[in-house]
Amino acid sequence: MTEFAVWAPQHDRVRVLVDGTPHPMLPDAGGWWRRTVEDAGPGTAYAYLLDDDETPLPDPRSRWQPTGVHGASRVYDDGDFFWTDQAWTGRQLPGSVLYEMHVGTFTPGGTFDAAITRLDHLVDLGVDIVEVLPVNAVDGPRNWGYDGVGWYAVTENYGGPDAFKRFVDACHTRGLGVALDVVHNHLGPSGAYLDRFGPYFAGRTIWGPTLNLDGPQSEEVRRYAIDNALMWLRDFHVDALRLDAVHALRDTRATHVLEQMATEVETLSAHLGRPLSLIAESDLNDPRLVTAREAGGYGLHAQWADDVHHSLHTVLTGESQGYYADFATAGLTGLAHVLTRVFLHEGTWSSFRQRRHGSPVDTQRIPGHRFLAYLQNHDQIGNRATATGSPRPSPPACWPAVPRSCSARRSRRCCSWARSGARAPRGSSSPTSPTPACARPSARGARPSSPTTGGARPRCPTPTPRARSSTRSWTGPSPPRSRTPPCCACTGS
Repeated sequence: MTEFAVWAPQHDRVRVLVDGTPHPMLPDAGGWWRRTVEDAGPGTAYAYLLDDDETPLPDPRSRWQPTGVHGASRVYDDGDFFWTDQAWTGRQLPGSVLYEMHVGTFTPGGTFDAAITRLDHLVDLGVDIVEVLPVNAVDGPRNWGYDGVGWYAVTENYGGPDAFKRFVDACHTRGLGVALDVVHNHLGPSGAYLDRFGPYFAGRTIWGPTLNLDGPQSEEVRRYAIDNALMWLRDFHVDALRLDAVHALRDTRATHVLEQMATEVETLSAHLGRPLSLIAESDLNDPRLVTAREAGGYGLHAQWADDVHHSLHTVLTGESQGYYADFATAGLTGLAHVLTRVFLHEGTWSSFRQRRHGSPVDTQRIPGHRFLAYLQNHDQIGNRATATGSPRPSPPACWPAVPRSCSARRSRRCCSWARSGARAPRGSSSPTSPTPACARPSARGARPSSPTTGGARPRCPTPTPRARSSTRSWTGPSPPRSRTPPCCACTGS
């Protein structure tokens, strides 16, 4: 027996098609329709029929789409999976080293199960948290993951929902936390049927339709995004979420959807008894994102420090086009500034935007571990418009990823090819591999000598190219640290 429920507030009749048999649904409060069907257990195919239209549509909250985003949904029961991570107590973000992984190109097999066989390698590297690029259902066999339309379903390209659970379980067994990249700012171009059911959309971004977060009948739309975040953390045992391009979330309410999400995630964390983290990607240079709610902020746990990347990139490559212009002009002075103040544009003039941009970070109130710094990531490497990497060859560059306070707790050094680049429009599904990483302590806690602690600077060996599109990051305490794709990022405490 299964209860089917769907939000379709603007329709007069809704039917659920279960294994080819239509069943009339009953209207409920708030625009919901419900129907309980006998003998509809896990694996049963179903879809919805709206009004007199005989076109079957997949469930907007479908947990399983084995035949793709245009096919029928399948009933899925979280209780059928046997977890072995009962002793897992979570992983705090401060002090952690992150590794960004695109499952499809991390191994030749391109699946969660294939990735499990390489997890011990990440442990040996000293990684604490594996950040997985989006795994939601997308149309087609290959994608970065940012064209998702089935937000609640794990793509079959990597093995489906049970395979993702096996991956998370295997990570926890090895002491690795899991962060998942989620995209709530738009839907992909193929298979986005949400607007057939109700007023889910309110305009578009440059990547696709965006959600109605503050307009009429937006309560359930907000719940659609927030419930999705809670699902990954609760039902898939994920430890953190990277919130993609939150500057594209259009919400004019007094309580922003990000603040509401942070509040509910904090409640879930207390219920589960393990830390849960939200990490924003934003180009607003707005410290309110990571300011505590008690101090008038949104209460997110961290955000990516893009200006650190841009400063490093321009210094190492000499690029100065587009939004790199001001960073190139600032040079090493600008690099020193972002390493201590996070943002280059902090209410100052942006030549790229032709206006003032950003707001300064109050370093007396906001700890440095709220900013995850990096040298490269999927946007800056694999998403270049021409997929060519740097415009000219560059030698390997060693970067002390932990200046000042972070070195007292966790000293790590990272080397990578100084090759990255300006971000191209989303939608590129080319499996371009990011720049390989090199030189890193093989054992956890190993500390190479550094200029801040004495001893000679380690030589940077020539990296061996890796055939995978994955990145490693490091988030650090104040001041901000450096996040690098196949390299590191540190969040100190």
